[in-house]
Amino acid sequence: MSFDVVAIREQFPILSRSVNGKPLIYLDNAATTQKPQCVIDALVDYYSNSNSNVHRGAHFLADEATQHFEQARDTIQKFINAPKREEVIWTTGTTESINIVANGLSSLLSSGDEVIATGMDHHANLVTWQEACRKSGATLKIIPVTDAGELDQDVFDSLLSEKTKFVAFPHVSNALGTINPVKSMTAKAKRFNAWVLVDGAQGAAHGWADVQEIGCDFYVFSGHKVYGPMGTGILWGRASLLENWPVWRTGGEMISTVTLQKSTWNVLPYRFEAGTPNVGAAIAFGKAVEWFADLDHKAVIEHEMALLAYATKLANEFEGLTIIGNAQHKISVLSFVLDVGHPADIGFLLDKQGIAIRTGDHCAQPLMARFNVPGTARVSFALYNTFDEIDALFTALKKVKVMLS
Repeated sequence: MSFDVVAIREQFPILSRSVNGKPLIYLDNAATTQKPQCVIDALVDYYSNSNSNVHRGAHFLADEATQHFEQARDTIQKFINAPKREEVIWTTGTTESINIVANGLSSLLSSGDEVIATGMDHHANLVTWQEACRKSGATLKIIPVTDAGELDQDVFDSLLSEKTKFVAFPHVSNALGTINPVKSMTAKAKRFNAWVLVDGAQGAAHGWADVQEIGCDFYVFSGHKVYGPMGTGILWGRASLLENWPVWRTGGEMISTVTLQKSTWNVLPYRFEAGTPNVGAAIAFGKAVEWFADLDHKAVIEHEMALLAYATKLANEFEGLTIIGNAQHKISVLSFVLDVGHPADIGFLLDKQGIAIRTGDHCAQPLMARFNVPGTARVSFALYNTFDEIDALFTALKKVKVMLS
């Protein structure tokens, strides 16, 4: 298959709307991606034709909803190359997935143990480990970030020891776009028998979430960053770990037996899926992954990298603009500051011209402190973005600079 950006754009209804009297240029894809019509249709179809609770009803609609819900799990299993379907746990998103792991980790660590995280982590992949260490008495170690915006691998090597019990790092930095060498980092941690979690919130959106290839113990990501609905996510973990991992939420579905004195827990994946799930969104999430997996990924990546290369060229030619994060390997994210104005002002003025970007600390305050900036203006491209949109962005930035000077 070849990649046709015009044909792709036609599948996304929101891209045809206007904002502030201008055609929408959506460049905030690292925050959330827009949804193709087939995903919207899948969500509407569930509520129009199959709405029912899953696993529990003794009637046609319940059976149909359950079938679609579990088929979506199978789709995710295939997408991430998980060995077993029961290892795929539905969550509300990356944050909840990480918290499930952190909750269990708190009771499995003890004083003298060490946890390694990074200086580029999203707060959801840092604060959780801070809390796990605080509750358990373990020590948190941090892999620093280089001037180029990469994880310092030499320091990582020096941090690993027999005390290391758990290592967590992002597949891709949400703030800088840096692609981390997750396979080699996992292999290093495994030499010390440490558990490894990869925050795949940005990596999965580019089709790189092959958990067997990476070799990690946990991989987590959100549906809304992979062209699916918000309020959905995945915790993948090795069955040998999840079968005995402490549960987080208790209630319906996750139990096996209940008496007035005690309870026992259900088998995987249900032991971590307490309560009524977001059934329609999960089904639509599966449709999004199915849609994305059917694309020519080589062509998609080439398109996104070409967008990044073109935007980087224009950024380097733009007087007073400084790119934050120049890693050798990046996804299509351009994070920058101007020599005039605050990033929030840049975002506000671009919005007035119909251009949507993200500004602020990107839930990565320690990383912003590392580069001594209050935040950045972040442009993030997806497969439906175009070179004309990049031209429009830099034309608008010239106006922004004049207004802020």
